[in-house]
Amino acid sequence: MTMEFSLLGPVEAHAGARPVDLGHARQRHVLAALLVDAQRLVPTDELVERVWGERAPRGARGTLHSYLSRLRGILADAVPPRPDDSGHDHDHRPRQHTIGQPQPQPQPQPQPQPQPQPQQLLRRSGGYLLAVERDTVDLFRFRELTARARECSLDAEREMLLGKALGLWRGEPFGGCDSPWFNARRGAVEAERLLAVLDRHGALLALGRHDEALPSLLAATAGQPLEERLAAQLMLALHRCERSADALRHFHVVRTALAEELGIEPGPALRELYRRILVSDPELSAPAVPAAEDSPASATGAPGAAVDAVRHPTPHQLPAAPHRFVGRSAELARVEELLGGPGPGTAPPLLVIDGTGGVGKTWLAVHWARRQLDRFPDGQLHLDLRGFAPDDEPLPVQQALACLLDGLGVADSALPAATDARVRLLRSLTEDKRLLFLLDNARDTDQVVPLLPSGPSCAVLVTSRTRLSGLVTAHGARPLTLDVLTPAEAHQLLDRHLGQERVRAEPPAVEEIVARCARLPLALGVVAARATAHPHFPLAALAAELRECQDGLDALSDGERHTDVRAVLSWSYRALTAPAARLFRLLAAHPGPHLALPAAASLAGAPPRTVRPLMAELVRAHLLAEPLAGRYTSHDLLRAYAFELAAADPGRPAALDRLIGHYLHSAHRADLLLSPHGAPMEPPPLPEGVTVERPGDHAQAMAWFGAEREALLAVVAAADRAGLDEHCWHLTRAITTYLGRRSHWSGLARAQHTALAAATRLADRAKQAESHRELGCSYTETGPFERAHLHLQLALVLHRELGDDAGIARTEVMLGWTCEREGRHREALHHDRRALELFEALGHRAEQARALNAVGWDHAQLGDHREAVACAVRALRLQEELGDVRGQANTWDTLGYAHQQLGEHGEGARCHGRSLELHRTVGHRYGEAEALAHLGDAHGASGDAPAARRAWTQALHIFLDLGNTDEEAADLRTKLAALDTLGTPS
Repeated sequence: MTMEFSLLGPVEAHAGARPVDLGHARQRHVLAALLVDAQRLVPTDELVERVWGERAPRGARGTLHSYLSRLRGILADAVPPRPDDSGHDHDHRPRQHTIGQPQPQPQPQPQPQPQPQPQQLLRRSGGYLLAVERDTVDLFRFRELTARARECSLDAEREMLLGKALGLWRGEPFGGCDSPWFNARRGAVEAERLLAVLDRHGALLALGRHDEALPSLLAATAGQPLEERLAAQLMLALHRCERSADALRHFHVVRTALAEELGIEPGPALRELYRRILVSDPELSAPAVPAAEDSPASATGAPGAAVDAVRHPTPHQLPAAPHRFVGRSAELARVEELLGGPGPGTAPPLLVIDGTGGVGKTWLAVHWARRQLDRFPDGQLHLDLRGFAPDDEPLPVQQALACLLDGLGVADSALPAATDARVRLLRSLTEDKRLLFLLDNARDTDQVVPLLPSGPSCAVLVTSRTRLSGLVTAHGARPLTLDVLTPAEAHQLLDRHLGQERVRAEPPAVEEIVARCARLPLALGVVAARATAHPHFPLAALAAELRECQDGLDALSDGERHTDVRAVLSWSYRALTAPAARLFRLLAAHPGPHLALPAAASLAGAPPRTVRPLMAELVRAHLLAEPLAGRYTSHDLLRAYAFELAAADPGRPAALDRLIGHYLHSAHRADLLLSPHGAPMEPPPLPEGVTVERPGDHAQAMAWFGAEREALLAVVAAADRAGLDEHCWHLTRAITTYLGRRSHWSGLARAQHTALAAATRLADRAKQAESHRELGCSYTETGPFERAHLHLQLALVLHRELGDDAGIARTEVMLGWTCEREGRHREALHHDRRALELFEALGHRAEQARALNAVGWDHAQLGDHREAVACAVRALRLQEELGDVRGQANTWDTLGYAHQQLGEHGEGARCHGRSLELHRTVGHRYGEAEALAHLGDAHGASGDAPAARRAWTQALHIFLDLGNTDEEAADLRTKLAALDTLGTPS
């Protein structure tokens, strides 16, 4: 058995598959300093300098001699004496394993007589020599492979050899060695790697495999932003992947970086490539690639599959274009003039449209934006800042940042906690993008400034009822005040609604309607809706009704135009049937951005079949909108008017109770489908008149939660404001499973903090303990771990005071998970064993299985893979008996990992495949991505490169979609870049 040494990453040694303990860090540094010059004499003084530099301690030579003596013994003990025959090493045979079946014991074999092993670390006159074969050191293997690659005339063979060479790298060379000599040598070796990376990319591009090259090119460019050859390769790959705009944009990024860092322009080769991409030179097209069934290119599936995996989502969030938009030609030309050019300096162009409520600011902005989609190929973001919401505070800056980052592909689980960090992330993600931001209904300058992108190619449209002079003076915003429609435009709008014949038949009535509506588009739309509902009603009669209604509202007038809207709304409201008018008032109690029919029915305390025609009546009257089938919303002026009316309605408190009851009991029933084996807890009683939604299966429950997520979080806050502490706590509990599965950790943490405050007011220590535990879970996922430990320890104290062994056990499981995330595997095992003991004593079989799986995972992380398999098999049997699908998904993943570590890659792949199937069944996206990543590992280890590529690419796509773009995505990119090698990516 030969020892192998690793320098391209942490300094390590392996005897066969077994790692060799090389001692403490400085001792490993001594070995590394000798391995760099294997088979060559290294003088003692030079060895001291390599290891310590100028900081060598007194007596360094004696210390060095001690280290070398220990290393000599370690190397001699690591490699057993060689046998005198050709017998096989039975410990390294491939194993076949069937879950749950005992394994046959190997028969004793006659032991051959050992022969002496030659010494490897030699002392010579003046120094030391490490007598190991150079092909046992990964650094020399890397150099030999790259040298062979440069001698190849075939691109495919050259790419294969370079891929194999790069697959030897496991991290920073000489990892952990810190001395001037090592630092200088590290830079030289990394330069060798960069050259190999460039050569391999060149071979891939020559082979027409630009889609495979792109993930590696993107990763390499992030670390080498000034390398012009790398920039050229990335530009060519992007161009061939039909992303020419990104290619041209990258040229400008490199050009700016070179100018700022070095004060130079790009070289002629890069400038020429830019020109050729600009004119779509056909000679830049990829060469034809033979369609061999087993070729790596054909294994990727559709062309560009690997590219799609690394693309961020392109947001298209603009509202639908207003279908009866009229006029505003001068204003549209002004918007085009102000947003058509660059902003001041390197800032994006910024326009603020201000005007009274209902004047059509949003319509103008959306109408213009819809006609400019080609100018913003990276997407359009829309956000209602709720600056003048009648029943709520403006959208907090931190939450607004979360919404924008979500649109840019950053999941809740990846959101920084601090507002400043979110601002920096937003600016980083928009630096090189061409995005349109429509920030609607802003309250003030302070609400807008943190939301501004940094890229000069972006554009920002802000609407507000106030003039945001701070944006103009401090941020170069261009202002545009929107006035009411001209008389001609007002007539044109009525023409669109009612038809020219009807409008021209009664000119005096039309003139009065236009005047009474103050030429406000919102008011005109409401009146037109009434007229459309009564096609034979004379317009003169409508004008008379409006005149009478308005004369009665003088006491409400405050000299502003919105009082005219109030008059129009009052007139339209009085025309409603009594049940519809009551429903309009009660809808103001709903705190969310939109609601479904069952929620409206609960507000009314009536069956959905009774409420549906009332909702249709409100839609026909333009007092409500139905942007999606069965989901309703309204303009904030309409909400403000309804809010005024509802304030005096004695039925509003009971309606709010019914609404909260609707969401609480619907969420409770849906949660039972997501976690049927959780600890049951009945919510407060259901009020009379509530319509409860009852999803029929797991998929329907997930869909319901997805549609109602924003409303549910808003209702938690509404229950808190209303002092309904029991409801607030139980509703938070009911949404916890869903928010966790979808990685909405920050929203869940906010709700749990609210629930904890409610439990504290209730003086309910059991509820406080559970809230602390769930907060600990959230912080385990998002960090910081210190906060996770704080809440979990508080939960543990409360459960112990209550004598709640089940609560203690659940908290121990969470402490185990937190320690596992920190890499403290023995502490994790301690917590999980304690949880297992408690669950076994309590007879809680589902949670016993969960703890068993956790113990198995801990054993796998500690290297005891057979024990891991045994624990996981026991857990799986319990979960299958109980029908616990989510638990089975996790346990199959543990089984797969353990089998894979045992070298049983086929069994590992089977287990990970089953885990993937079950995670998809329960809708656990993060679990799905993890299972795919592990499945790819198993395929890669067994040599099935196409299957590994497919699994890793899918996993990368999900991680990027969730926003986990750091450790998980970086690891997958590395594996994808190193996939086409003779070896297996580690």
